[in-house]
Amino acid sequence: MAANGRTVTVFGGTGFLGRRIVRHLRDRECLVRIASRHPDRGRSQLGPDDPQLRFVQADIHDERSVAEALAGADAAVNTVSLYVEHGQETFHSVHVESAQRVAAQALRAGVERLVHVSGIGADPASRSRYIRARGEGERVVRAAFADAQIIRPAVMFGPDDAFLTTLVTLLRRLPIYPMFDRGAMKLQPAYVDDVAEATVRIIQRAETQPSIFECGGPRVYSYAELVGLVARQAGLTPILIPIPLAIWHVLARVSEILPSPPLTRNQVELMQIDTVSSPEMPGFAELGISPQPVEAVLQEMVSRCG
Repeated sequence: MAANGRTVTVFGGTGFLGRRIVRHLRDRECLVRIASRHPDRGRSQLGPDDPQLRFVQADIHDERSVAEALAGADAAVNTVSLYVEHGQETFHSVHVESAQRVAAQALRAGVERLVHVSGIGADPASRSRYIRARGEGERVVRAAFADAQIIRPAVMFGPDDAFLTTLVTLLRRLPIYPMFDRGAMKLQPAYVDDVAEATVRIIQRAETQPSIFECGGPRVYSYAELVGLVARQAGLTPILIPIPLAIWHVLARVSEILPSPPLTRNQVELMQIDTVSSPEMPGFAELGISPQPVEAVLQEMVSRCG
């Protein structure tokens, strides 16, 4: 599927990954329809006067606005995700119900290629509500749009992320850094721009057979190794203290009483699960991408954090 001149709707196009996908599509001379609840944010981030970009207000919970955002589109990408539940904004409502809505309306609109962004480890049988919703979401998307392509990124990093940026900030503020248990969880961080490029290449592929791509970075770290790497790059020597997971669960339960909890039980559950791509699944290599390691951009990120 050639990209030039095609109209692509990106749901969540103002988000961390979404706006990178928009830029990569723009570089391919696509006409990009950026669908989000707050299109004004996108105008300030991506440029209000670019003739290739159109900002539309759309709520993935609302069928009519989803249909309008997809009308006439050749391809669509759903990047919308939720990490902390708020009232009616639940993992199930976003990752299952709304994902199914986007897929069904894409089929109805005659969209040729749909890419659904999920995550490594997605599993409808998981005990974690978040991971279970991700897995159920993949299933309902494929049921509604049989040829949907699914991309599962590992934890993503890049300027202004919520991962390494937060880690740098906490390490600078806390001379004693509390570790999740002994920090043995395995991570394979992927650079957000590499994931965006992978998404665009999936749209462009001539192959229409539905596939699942797992995109992890070039190196697997334990959480403790990653914390040590970031600390060294920032010139810090924190004392790392292992905190048993049972204590983290108690802290998370108390934290969830707050209006904007800094820690949730779902996050603690995620810290017990390795997020590493399967060698049996296609990924960056099959898309012709050599992913950037954390070390390649970490110094820039540390400097941005002040």
